[in-house]
Amino acid sequence: MVALHAIILMLIQAFVWILLAYCILSMLLGFGILDIRNRFFYSIFNTLARIVEPVMAPIRNILPNTGGMDFAPMVVLLLIQFLVYPAVNRIFFMLATHNSF
Repeated sequence: MVALHAIILMLIQAFVWILLAYCILSMLLGFGILDIRNRFFYSIFNTLARIVEPVMAPIRNILPNTGGMDFAPMVVLLLIQFLVYPAVNRIFFMLATHNSF
């Protein structure tokens, strides 16, 4: 049970790192430092976008339009920090205490 808990937490942490990498590459693209016509950059950016966009798209629909600023990644990170981590820890704590009897 502890191994499953550790694997789930590692997957969540990997998603956080993927989200941060997507944000950094998006900023580099927006400032013109990287070019989307570069096939290597495009393949990395496209892969990260396919992982991150299904989570951020519903949040973007809820948030108001702020022009050039996208607050969806920050909202996703806050939701993970304050809802997902505590929920996962609580579920596994309840399972661990329930199975100990």
